[in-house]
Amino acid sequence: MKLQRTPLILLAIAVLLGGVVYLLESQRTAQQEAIANNPGQRIFSFEESQVQSLSLTTPQQALTFDKVPAAQPKPSPSPTPTPTAITQPLPRVWMMTAPKKQLANEASIAFLVNLITTGKKQQSVTVPIARQAEFGLDKPLASIEVKLQNQQIHRLILGKPNFDRSGLYAQIDPPMTSTQNLTLAIVPIDFESAVTRPLSEWQSSQQSTKSTQPSPLPADQSSKNAQDSEETVNPREEANQ
Repeated sequence: MKLQRTPLILLAIAVLLGGVVYLLESQRTAQQEAIANNPGQRIFSFEESQVQSLSLTTPQQALTFDKVPAAQPKPSPSPTPTPTAITQPLPRVWMMTAPKKQLANEASIAFLVNLITTGKKQQSVTVPIARQAEFGLDKPLASIEVKLQNQQIHRLILGKPNFDRSGLYAQIDPPMTSTQNLTLAIVPIDFESAVTRPLSEWQSSQQSTKSTQPSPLPADQSSKNAQDSEETVNPREEANQ
């Protein structure tokens, strides 16, 4: 009797385990399909054109940028008067204000701002603040603060990559005061390369540099020097005479 009962028990266990595996796989497939059909919400709702200034703080450096009107070129002198043209608004460019004041690299700024304004977030979860080191938020990869033209301020704190490096853990507009819980989301992994640039890649390569050639002498000084050189007589030639 025992020999007949044992195969039945093993069969029941196998059926039970098979059902559990099937259920788990069904749930996993459903989650993957849901993620594929819903790629996520935007991190922020504002548009790129609304951004006025940007600050970026990493363990290596602190940078600030401001969007300012481009310098207007001086008009060339015209011999005849021309009709007054309609004034067009000047294009706006990114200016680095710290640690140096100079034109910023438009491509580097554009890449970061585009991620901020069009990037999608996934899997928002709430965890105890005691687990912030687990997600790299005790020592963030970077802290980004964006100021809009209407003076609204938004913040994004970037932590470490998730287990498969498909994204970064992040806090979106975290509260200014400490709380017992953290609300986390996963943002695009592209943020990692966007914020970990050396200072030189944030600076414009079109900076005007001082010429290393000596400045030309005034015309009167140049002619005076030429006259002096002509009047100078070689002592050896004078002796020969």
